[in-house]
Amino acid sequence: MRTKGIIVSMVAVSIFLLISIAIAHMWEGWRGSEGWGMGQRYQRMYNPETVETLSGEVLGVEKITPMEGMSSGVHIILKTKEETIPVHLGPVWFIERQDVKIKKGDKIEVTGSKVMMRDRPTIIAAEVKKGDEVLILRDEDGIPVWSGWRRGE
Repeated sequence: MRTKGIIVSMVAVSIFLLISIAIAHMWEGWRGSEGWGMGQRYQRMYNPETVETLSGEVLGVEKITPMEGMSSGVHIILKTKEETIPVHLGPVWFIERQDVKIKKGDKIEVTGSKVMMRDRPTIIAAEVKKGDEVLILRDEDGIPVWSGWRRGE
């Protein structure tokens, strides 16, 4: 009878270990912030000293990969009176879950850091206003709202 108890216990432990390994293996593909997090090369480009506000019409909304090794992001092409400029909003996984939707033809106001990317001026957006709606993407220091959980918020 004692041998039967040991066998049942060993089978139970084996099943537990197999389930644990299977669950741990499911997380193998997880890549964290996928290049959009604090301290990443892209995030370090944001410079509060180069923040400006632009108004214009959205000529297009596209999914792009801003830098090698990053997941897809959403950017818009904004036509102002002076220029046509790309505006990076944030990672697709974040932007697609927001209530404020930006689409072609919208008249918007964008506040963000003007940087050079791929040898051309680009805005990394902190805030987008569309009528009475406001899409907040970063705080005044450029810290993305999608990284708020890491700061204990």
